[in-house]
Amino acid sequence: MPEVLPREGIRVGLTAVDRWDAVRQCGAVLQELGAVEAGYTDKMLDRERSVSTFVGEGVAIPHGTSEAKSLVRETRLAVLQFPAGVDWGGQQVTTCVAIAARGDEHIAVLSALALLLLEPDQAEKLRSSSDPDEIHQLLESISKDIA
Repeated sequence: MPEVLPREGIRVGLTAVDRWDAVRQCGAVLQELGAVEAGYTDKMLDRERSVSTFVGEGVAIPHGTSEAKSLVRETRLAVLQFPAGVDWGGQQVTTCVAIAARGDEHIAVLSALALLLLEPDQAEKLRSSSDPDEIHQLLESISKDIA
């Protein structure tokens, strides 16, 4: 079974012009990982237009609409970090946890991520670490919850 959060899905030190650019970058990484088919990024943008994926603590969780599930090959996460921050509809986002999930697996992802963000030290590490291995270790529990 492929890893839900592969190390090559963690990107640090990125920049984005705006949240739309950040979402497009998230979709591109999910596609590069083989998690989604072409068209998934458009569904991520549709989701963002209908409701912000900002969840607090400088984190957004871009993901596709319900209709996008047919474009998901395998459940995967990608973490993209934007140290300078991205304006997310009036909120500042430094970290995107992009989600491609089949079925209802996104619920386990959201639940585990919410628990992590409730811990200030862990939330800070997620936002500020420039070490992909540290980020991978921090989010490893989410992968285990889904696997």
